[in-house]
Amino acid sequence: MRISEVFTSIEGEGLLYGTKTLFVRMAGCPFTCFYCDTPEALPAGSGREYTLGEARGLVESSLQDRTYKVNFTGGEPLVQHEAVAELARHVRSLGVRTYLESACYDSRRFSHVMAHMDILKVEFKTADSEFARDAGHYERLLGEAAACLAAAARAKKAVYVKVVVSARTRAGDLGSLLGRVFGAAPPGAVSGLFVQPVSGEGEPRLEHLVSLYDEASRVYPEVRVVPQLHKLMGAI
Repeated sequence: MRISEVFTSIEGEGLLYGTKTLFVRMAGCPFTCFYCDTPEALPAGSGREYTLGEARGLVESSLQDRTYKVNFTGGEPLVQHEAVAELARHVRSLGVRTYLESACYDSRRFSHVMAHMDILKVEFKTADSEFARDAGHYERLLGEAAACLAAAARAKKAVYVKVVVSARTRAGDLGSLLGRVFGAAPPGAVSGLFVQPVSGEGEPRLEHLVSLYDEASRVYPEVRVVPQLHKLMGAI
């Protein structure tokens, strides 16, 4: 397997922001979101190659006392789904929670990994994100993410939804996207909806975020608009 980095920090996104977390950043991602903040982890040959035994040892030796969870991130962790599943199995054997954050582009791979995860984040990409190469590809990927969310809801997993938005994101498009999200899983089966504004290029103004909030709250009244808090506190 290839791992970009392993480090301890404070979780800055989503449902469990503020928790002490060991991040395992897997290398490789086939997508091209314009706002990606870890471009060094995108190439398939990036990071360092480890055997499964070496990776287990790296994760175990990196765990600090009172670590709340181990976050498998990327890149895109489903690219190396079998390796992630095996590492997560090992983390659980150590008595630590496991957490996956993924664009969930492949429901078969997701189902393989899901069994070894305690908390799951399904990220739905907006059409303006430059995630996919064309509209047809985007629709297929969106369908896969919806299938992943539905599978997690059926399994009664702690699962939440994240959508990154920018100045390009139109309220109507966000509403349509969320209609599909909560068509796959009812709001009561989802632990949270987080709308995360990009920072830097494409950063939305406050008025725009308010309009996106209004649109999202039509389908999920407890929506939260939360920036990447780790950047605000100077954490990695």
